[in-house]
Amino acid sequence: MKVVLQRVLNASVKVDGLLVNSIERGFLLLIGVENGDEKADADVLADKIFGLRVFEDENGKMNLPISAIDGEILAISQFTLLADCRKGRRPSFINAAVPDIAEPLYNYFCQKMTLLGIRSVKQGIFGADMKVSLINDGPVTIVLDSKELSKK
Repeated sequence: MKVVLQRVLNASVKVDGLLVNSIERGFLLLIGVENGDEKADADVLADKIFGLRVFEDENGKMNLPISAIDGEILAISQFTLLADCRKGRRPSFINAAVPDIAEPLYNYFCQKMTLLGIRSVKQGIFGADMKVSLINDGPVTIVLDSKELSKK
């Protein structure tokens, strides 16, 4: 699994012009599920994100996890994170898991974030054409890959 994490002041997602979900301070997560991913991949990412210290403390240092600021998460499924652009000009998405595999793992990841203690985990609509808006705070943008995090 791959996640692009953005620290945000706020974020929202619309489908067909209608607001689906929105958050205030926290993380916008763009989540891509790859062929071969399992619950263990979602677990390692959820644990890393939950403990990631990227919010500023009283001294202005990035030292606090999302739980310390009572932050929210907006999780958006995004198969295009698995694009393979090595050949030609049109990306291949052959590495992206099919929806029957990807959607349950995406939902599992969101549930895991809630179980870890995030007070508000909101989602887009899996497979929909979504319009995502955000105000990136910092900006802080971090790319996480479950395979890389699992290496010893």
